[in-house]
Amino acid sequence: MTSRIFLKLILGVLCILIVALSAVDVLASRVAEANYRETLTRELEQKSRMLALILNVDAAEKTAATVRELARAAGGRLTVVAPDGRVLADSEADPARMENHRSRPEIASALNGESGSSIRLSPTIGHEFLYVAVPCPQGALRLAVPMVTMAAQVNSIRKRLLFSTALAFLPAIVLAAFFARYVSSKLGRVIYYAGELARGNFQARLEAPGSDELGILGSKLNETAEKLQKMFEELQREHQEMEKLELIRKDFVINVSHELRTPLASIQGYTETLLNGAIDDPLYNIRFLEIIRQNAERLTNLASDLLTLSRIELKSQKFQFASYYANTLLRDGIDSIRPLAEKKRISLQLEGTAENAEIFCDAKAVHQALGNLLDNAIKYTADGGQIVVGARPAGPPAGPPAFYQLFVRDTGGGIPVEDLPRLFERFYRVDKARSRDLGGTGLGLAIVKHIARAHGGDVHVESELGKGSTFSFTLPVHDPGSAEVMHLQSPLTVS
Repeated sequence: MTSRIFLKLILGVLCILIVALSAVDVLASRVAEANYRETLTRELEQKSRMLALILNVDAAEKTAATVRELARAAGGRLTVVAPDGRVLADSEADPARMENHRSRPEIASALNGESGSSIRLSPTIGHEFLYVAVPCPQGALRLAVPMVTMAAQVNSIRKRLLFSTALAFLPAIVLAAFFARYVSSKLGRVIYYAGELARGNFQARLEAPGSDELGILGSKLNETAEKLQKMFEELQREHQEMEKLELIRKDFVINVSHELRTPLASIQGYTETLLNGAIDDPLYNIRFLEIIRQNAERLTNLASDLLTLSRIELKSQKFQFASYYANTLLRDGIDSIRPLAEKKRISLQLEGTAENAEIFCDAKAVHQALGNLLDNAIKYTADGGQIVVGARPAGPPAGPPAFYQLFVRDTGGGIPVEDLPRLFERFYRVDKARSRDLGGTGLGLAIVKHIARAHGGDVHVESELGKGSTFSFTLPVHDPGSAEVMHLQSPLTVS
C-alpha cells in the first residue's frame, strides 16, 4: 500500500516537473530567440555603419572587390544599393542579374535616411536571411546573415537553459522523494487503520498521528474508533442484558406456571372429589375443604408476592421514606411473628443497637422484608430453636455509620455453600419439596433483595450446615438522594 502511494506521488511530481520543464523550454526559447534576434540586429546595424564608413568609394568595380572582402570579415552577406534601387555590389551574386531593391523594406528605410531590418526568403540564394540596412554615401548598405545560423545559436542557448533547469530540478526531485515517502507512509498507516475500523477492530488506535492534516485525520479516526468502541460495548451489554432478560422471562414463566399448576391441580382434584360424593362424608369433607383453602391461600400469597415484586422492579412502588428508630422496627417485626414462633416453641431474641440509632426507610417495606426473613427462619428452624433479630452499624469503623445492617439469625439446618449465591433469585429453593410443603412461594428473599436495593442497600447471607443461617440487609442512615432531607431527620423520626 505504502509503495503504491509513494510511486503515485513520485510520478505525479515528475509529471509536474516535466510540464514545468516544457513550459520553461517553450517560453525561454521564445525569449531567447527574441533577445538573440534583437541583439544580432543591433550588432549587424553597428557593423553596417562601420562598413559604410569604410566603403566610401565611387567605382563599382572597386566596390565589388572590397565588398567581398568586407563581407567575409563581417561574417555575412554584404549588398550596396544605389538611391534608385539598383544593386551596385553584392558579396554573393552578380549585381547585374539582381532585381531592383528599392521596394525592399529595409532598403526603403535606409534610402530614407533610417536604419531598417526584415526577415524573409532570399530569391537569389534561396535561404531565409535577417537583413539590416543603413544609409551610406552610395545610397544604402545592407548586411544579411542566414537564419540557419541564428537558429543554431538559439538551439544552443535553449539546450544550455534546459540543462541548467534540469540540474536545478534535481534537489526538488530529491525533496519530493522524501516528502512522498513521508506522506505515503502516514497515508498508508491511515488507510490501514481505516481498514481495521471497517473490519470491526474498534480497539485499534493510530499512534502519534501528528498535527498536520493527516495527523488531524488520524486524531479524528481515533475519536471515531473510541466512540464506535463505546457504542459497540454498549450494544454488547444491551444484547447480553436482553439475553439475560429473555432467560429470566422464560424461567419466570416456567416457574410461575409450575407454582400455579400445583395448587390449582390440588384444588381441582379435591373439588372434583367433593362433588363426586365426598362432601357428604364427614370423615373427609372438612379435611378436603381445608386443603382447598390452604391451596387458595397459597395462590393468593403467590399473586400478592408477584405483584409486590413487579411493582418494585418496575419502580412503580410508592415508598414513604422517613427516619425511624432501628430498634422500633425490629420490635415491630418480632411482635408480628411471635404467635407463629410460640406455636413451635421458638425463642425470639432482640439484639438491638443504640436506642437513638435511626434509619431512613419506608417502614412498611422494611416490615415486609423483616417479616419474610422471620417467616423463613421459623419455617426452617426446628421446634425449640432460637431466632435472633438485631441491627448493627455497617461500613468503615471510623466516623458515624452511613448504613445499618438488619439481620435475622436462626438455628436451623443451614444451607449448602453451592446454594448460597442463588438464594435471592426468584423461585429458587434449596429443598423444593420441603419448601412447597411449608407453603413458601419462592419469592420472599427476592422481595427482600429488591426492597434493600430500592433503599440503596444490599443483602447478604451466611450459613453453615447444621449450625443455622444469618440473613441480613442494609439500610441507609440518611437519604442518599437528597441533602435537604438531612435537615428534617429530627422532625421525621418516628418512635
